Parts: sequence; C-alpha cells; structure tokens
Amino acid sequence: MTPPVFLTGSGDLDHDRVVLAGPEGRHAATVRRLRVGETVDLADGAGTRARCVVTDVGRDTVAFAIEERHREPAPAPRMTVVQALPKGDRGELAVEVMTEAGVDAIVPWSADRCVTRWKPDRVAKSLGRWRSAAREAAKQARRSRVPEVTEPTATGQVAALLGAATLGIVLHEETDRRLSSLPLPDTVAAGGADAEIVLVVGPEGGFTDAELAAFDRAGAVRALLGPSVLRTSTAGVAALAVLQARCGRW
Repeated sequence: MTPPVFLTGSGDLDHDRVVLAGPEGRHAATVRRLRVGETVDLADGAGTRARCVVTDVGRDTVAFAIEERHREPAPAPRMTVVQALPKGDRGELAVEVMTEAGVDAIVPWSADRCVTRWKPDRVAKSLGRWRSAAREAAKQARRSRVPEVTEPTATGQVAALLGAATLGIVLHEETDRRLSSLPLPDTVAAGGADAEIVLVVGPEGGFTDAELAAFDRAGAVRALLGPSVLRTSTAGVAALAVLQARCGRW
C-alpha cells in the first residue's frame, strides 16, 4: 500500500526536516495517529513530493526527516472541467470525484438554469468548500498536485476558455457524436505539454439556446457520453475517465 499523503506549505520541502502543524499536523497526530519511524509522503500541492520518515510526534504537530524528494511533471494534456453549480452538497461531491479522477482545474459556472445560486455574500464560503473538497480528495488519491478551483465564471468567460483550448467539449445529450470516439487533435492524442481540453458540464435544467450558441461560436464540439442521462455531479467524472484513457493519462 502506498504511504499516506499530507500537504505542506510552499517551500517547506526545500529543507531536510519539516514540521507539520496546524490542522494538517493535528490530523496527522491525532486522527491518523502517526508514530515515530512511519513512512509518509509530503506534497506541496504543486507537484513536489518527498518521501519522509516521522521523527517526532507532538500533541498537534509531527516532525519529519526527508529521505528523498522529486518533482512530478504536470499531466498532459491539461484537463479543465467547467462545472455548472449543482444543488445541495452535490457540488462538493463533483469536486471530490473529479479530483480523484485526475482533473487539473475546476471552474464553477453559474449557468442560466442552475437551481443553486452563489449569492455575493456567500461566494467565499461556497468556494472554500469546493477548494477544501479538492484538497482532501487530492490527499486521498495520493496526488502531489491539488487541482485549481477558480473563481465563479460567467457564460462569456466559459466561451473564452473553450475558444482558447486545444479541444473544447460540451456534454450534450442531443448529438450523435460519442465522447469515446470523438476525433482528438494530434497534440491532445499525443499528450502534448501545451495541449488543453476544456470540458463543460451543464446544469440540472440543461443548457439554454443562448449558452449553446455562445459555445458553438467559440468552436466547441458537442459530445454524448452514452445512452443514460447522468446527474451534473457525476457526468464530469465519467467524461474524465473516458478522456484520461483516450489521451494516455490512464
């Protein structure tokens, strides 16, 4: 079994010894109950991973000695999912499972037909929950990189993301082009370092004609996952699995 992963601050892994404190240290000491001599991985959330040995355990701190460290290259092509805001806690579920499946960035989108609305005074709290879900899921999945969760985005900005991508995809049930056989640009299929896929997952109420028209003008293609209709909170992870396999990331 691979060692558990704990996240450190930026630059902490530049030293030979690291002390994990705060909520992460408390979790390591009191929840995971790490003991002296155990091996763990520390990651900075941006691609650096270090294999470490526990040297001391306090009430809410754990000290480590770094045995080896390395920089893991960013997966390619980059995969960004634009996620329409689901209702209830399904947003955190979507972030969690997409993070486990390897998404690189998640863009919250307030689509016209979203049931959920992030009111201005609640944006920071809602965004914090999504980012916390990404952080915890990255640790669970033993990832060295925590996916970026951006600020909420409007339809015009989503169209711009699609237009700038190597391949822009809109999941839609009214098309005969299946995601599993959609033609991929050569740079995407070859895992080019500068290639990016932007995938749009719509809301429970579906896309409006205006949204689809904006995405069409941006050059996005519509793709069908399969014969069943998935929830907005699970469509993203299913599509990621298909794309990860087709691009050689899995």
